[in-house]
Amino acid sequence: MSAQTSPAEKGLNPGLLCQESYTCSGTDEAVFECDECCSLQCLRCEEELHRQERLRNHERIRLKAGHVPYCDPCKGPNGHSPGVKQRAVVRCQTCKINLCLECQKRTHSGGNKRRHPVTVYHVTKVQELLEEEGMDEETKRKKMTEKVVSFLLVDENEEIQVTNEEDFIRKLDCKPDQHLKVVSIFGNTGDGKSHTLNHTFFYGREVFKTSPAQESCTVGVWAAYDPVHKVAVIDTEGLLGATVNLSQRTRLLLKVLAISDLVIYRTHADRLHNDLFKFLGDASEAYLKHFTKELKATTARCGLDVPLSTLGPAVIIFHETVHTQLLGSDHPSEVPEKLIQDRFRKLGRFPEAFSSIHYKGTRTYNPPTDFSGLRRALEQQLENNTTRSPRHPGVIFKALKALSDRFSGEIPDDQMAHSSFFPDEYFTCSSLCLSCGAGCKNSMNHGKEGVPHEAKSRCRYSHQYDNRVFTCKACYERGNEVSVVPKTAASTDSPWMGLAKYAWSGYVIECPNCGVVYRSRQYWFGNQDPVDTVVRTEIVHVWPGTDGFLKDNNNAAQRLLDGMNFMAQSVSELSLGPTKAVTSWLTDQIAPAYWRPNSQILSCNKCATSFKDNDTKHHCRACGEGFCDGCSSKTRPVPERGWGPAPVRVCDNCYEARNSQLDVTEAQGDDEGGTLIARKVGEAVQNTLGAVVTAIDIPLGLVKDAARPAYWVPDHEILHCHSCRKEFSVKLSKHHCRACGQGFCDECSHDRRAVPSRGWDHPVRVCFNCNKKPAGTSVSVVTGKRPLC
Repeated sequence: MSAQTSPAEKGLNPGLLCQESYTCSGTDEAVFECDECCSLQCLRCEEELHRQERLRNHERIRLKAGHVPYCDPCKGPNGHSPGVKQRAVVRCQTCKINLCLECQKRTHSGGNKRRHPVTVYHVTKVQELLEEEGMDEETKRKKMTEKVVSFLLVDENEEIQVTNEEDFIRKLDCKPDQHLKVVSIFGNTGDGKSHTLNHTFFYGREVFKTSPAQESCTVGVWAAYDPVHKVAVIDTEGLLGATVNLSQRTRLLLKVLAISDLVIYRTHADRLHNDLFKFLGDASEAYLKHFTKELKATTARCGLDVPLSTLGPAVIIFHETVHTQLLGSDHPSEVPEKLIQDRFRKLGRFPEAFSSIHYKGTRTYNPPTDFSGLRRALEQQLENNTTRSPRHPGVIFKALKALSDRFSGEIPDDQMAHSSFFPDEYFTCSSLCLSCGAGCKNSMNHGKEGVPHEAKSRCRYSHQYDNRVFTCKACYERGNEVSVVPKTAASTDSPWMGLAKYAWSGYVIECPNCGVVYRSRQYWFGNQDPVDTVVRTEIVHVWPGTDGFLKDNNNAAQRLLDGMNFMAQSVSELSLGPTKAVTSWLTDQIAPAYWRPNSQILSCNKCATSFKDNDTKHHCRACGEGFCDGCSSKTRPVPERGWGPAPVRVCDNCYEARNSQLDVTEAQGDDEGGTLIARKVGEAVQNTLGAVVTAIDIPLGLVKDAARPAYWVPDHEILHCHSCRKEFSVKLSKHHCRACGQGFCDECSHDRRAVPSRGWDHPVRVCFNCNKKPAGTSVSVVTGKRPLC
């Protein structure tokens, strides 16, 4: 029983000293009262005394502030009134007993005891306790509710009016560790909801405002704490009342219903209207559809050990009539609850979310209304903890806050389906697909949790948004769904090599698992559509604010401009290295089978002069070996190799042996026919490839907009840096982020990383924000190079 006294408990009763003097000599403050020892005891005396075997099982209580002990003769075995305990008025220091006024007169009014020193207890506190003990139960309850006041919990705009958990507990005026239930009331405006709560819980005191005026006296949601039943009582704005924000008010009612343990639906109609059943039925459906998941998430997120959504609240329909009989009066064999369930079924409503529905009616022949039956029904339901148990006030606030954060924001009236009290539009995301107009089916503010938009129906293709996505067919057949994007070049190609391949072989489709699975111009003719061969097509929704569909095919021109700008800016790379590399690769791709590959030609086959990076390698059309320009300057027809009657380049040795015929079989010539045709076309391409160098002389500003990818913001629309808001001028250049397409100054976009989803497989310019975003593939950051514009 004994325990250490916390510093907060010291000084609770400074006038009460230890009455034992066993350890402390009577100088310490009393902390415990032991009925069997008939004394107040300090912490040390209580601990030492009750270590003894014969005293160990004594009943002790810890003293509270303002404690007044009972009279010892009254509660002892020889008391004058057995079973009746009176509060002590004084303590005799000599006899060491507490005495009420009657016992003091009887035992200490004469003789030597009259001179015994006494300690007088706090007179005001004694009087209060005596008055309280003389009250009946009803009077005590009224006294407990005398200081209760209500406060605005949520306003008509769904804004919570308490700042945090502590503020909520302070305004409720209850203890933080107090376990409570929540009782709320609903009904039409003017049916006396506030009046009902005042008389049911607060004995007629106007805790919740009432008014005889036509305007509604309750706007928003108000709350108060009932210390008798230990419940948080919530008053709501009436249905069918005049309000500007009808949709938001209706949604607010369901939030209150979701945190309630017991709901009173108050109706003053002589007959139960369909609106009552539709409201409860729609509320049940919306609770199960939208709120159950969020309440469970709140339980997990806040680490609560109290399930918030095992079942919805219990409902009591309080029906007051004047001229008509109560429900079930003309059917004595049927209980009212069964008749209510029948009405729900006839209207096609199923209140499955509520743990129970009860009917309590009263017929008022002459005012005032009798609320005693409703009070008894409420007390019976509050005692039932099988489905909804009491919880700390902090848990109640967290649940309301979670629902308010999730389901908030304006509701456009033109999208409302007013056939229901709680349409899905009140609780679901308001975003619409730009392609098909379908709405998102997820809850409001789902983006905060990283959940993407989803729709119930499939989308339709829109040429404006090109909302097709491709997935690798081979991976799909193996059970994986891997998205692929048509790109200018494969990720393994360097920028220049990739550009050359794009010019020659067209765009590629590359799978992270399978590699390059398709080239649009892989063959001279007969190229099949990728949808028929290597990819699957899916039409997906286009949501506002998203990046759209990451198709590449349109950034080849910008890649060319980037390359030319890079060449012009880097002096060390103004040589013909890139052009030679492209020419060399292109030559190998379309060379006849008898030609030696450029990569294997390190020196002239005749004079053995080593080739440098910028030296031109020439192939003899007759023998296919590599030579320098001096050793292959002669020309002659080589019809035996399929070059026709026109003179072509040959080496000196083949020119001198012009009369000797090479041993070439007819079959070999047929086999090389296709490659020779390719080579003839290729030489024309090589001649035009030199135009890349001269393109540097063209002002890039004239062709930038023509080369701009579709997702880039046009230059003429970019007036300020998208990040720092600096205004662009002649001295401050504008740059595009290759990821988001917005315009930035150099300081806000000097980072480099690959953007595979946009077709940039090599490090390119990105802004700070895009560089911070996680990427599906490894991110390459390049520093120390002059930026590309």
